[in-house]
Amino acid sequence: MHEIEPHYNWLQYYDASQDERSPFYEKEYNYDQYSEAIYGYYIDPAWDSFGSETLYVKILFADYDLGFVILEFIGEWNDTLYNDIMLLKRNLIELLSAEGINKFILIGENIFNFHGSDDLYYEEWFEEVEDGWIAAVNFPDFIQREFERYKLDVYINMGGTLQIPQWRTLAPIRFFELVKALIQRRLN
Repeated sequence: MHEIEPHYNWLQYYDASQDERSPFYEKEYNYDQYSEAIYGYYIDPAWDSFGSETLYVKILFADYDLGFVILEFIGEWNDTLYNDIMLLKRNLIELLSAEGINKFILIGENIFNFHGSDDLYYEEWFEEVEDGWIAAVNFPDFIQREFERYKLDVYINMGGTLQIPQWRTLAPIRFFELVKALIQRRLN
C-alpha cells in the first residue's frame, strides 16, 4: 500500500497545504518517513488523516467560488468499528461546508473494504448540501453494492456513468464540469 500515492498531477492547480481555507493548511509532509499505517501497512506520506484509523484522504482540488471539492480516499471505510463517516463529516466535511463547499466529488478507487452501520451522518450531510450534491466516482463494484445494501445510495450518487476511468487525464475544472453534467442528467 505504501506505493499508492494520491493523484499529484493537479498540484500545479491546487495544494491543500497552501490553501488558507483548507483543514490541512500549512501541513508539512515528510516524504522520507512513512509513519501512517492501515492495519500495519504503511501508506504514502502524502495522504492526510482526518482522525480515522483505517481511512485517509487527499484534497485534490477545491474551488470556493464554484463550491466544490475533489477528495481522493485510501483504505477501509469502516462505519461499524470506527464510525468513519462521523469522523469524515465532523473533521473535514463540516469545515469545507463552512467555506461554501456544497458539491463533493469522492474518488474511491483505493477503498478496499466497507463496513456499514446506520445512515444518520450520510443523511445529515445530504441535507446540508441543499442545492449541491455528493458524487462517488470510481468506487469498486463491491463497495457500491455495500453502500446500496445500507441504502446510502439515497444520499450519494454513484455507479453507472460515474465510473470515469480517465479522470486523471482531465484538468480539475473539466472533471468537475463532467461530473456536474452527469449529476444534472440524473436529477432531470
